[in-house]
Amino acid sequence: MIQWLILWAINTTALMALPFFFDNIHMQGWSSALIAAAILGLLNTFIKPIVQILTLPLQIITLGLFTWVINALFMLFVGNIIDGFVIDGFWTAMLASVVYSLISWASATILLPSKDE
Repeated sequence: MIQWLILWAINTTALMALPFFFDNIHMQGWSSALIAAAILGLLNTFIKPIVQILTLPLQIITLGLFTWVINALFMLFVGNIIDGFVIDGFWTAMLASVVYSLISWASATILLPSKDE
C-alpha cells in the first residue's frame, strides 16, 4: 500500500512538472494533479490492456510505436475530463506523455526499492 502511495505521489509530481516543459499544458494545482494521476493510473491499469489487444494489428505494423498514440489519447482524455488540467493539442499530448513516462520511470527507479531486495 505504501509503495502504491509513493508511486501516486511520483506520478502526481511528474504531472505537475509538465507545464514547465510545455507552454500548451496548464495545471491549476495539486488537487487537479492528484485526480489526474489517479485517473491516468486507473486507465493504464484497466483500460490500456484492452485497447492494446484491440489495436494489436496496428501495434505489430508500427512495431509498438502506436502505444505512444494510445498514451497521448489517454492524456488528452484526462485533460478533457479534469477541471484544472488542460492540454492543447494532440502533439503536445504525445510529447507530454513521453516526458511524463520518463519522469515517472526515472523517479520510481530512484525512489522505490527494487523487488530483489
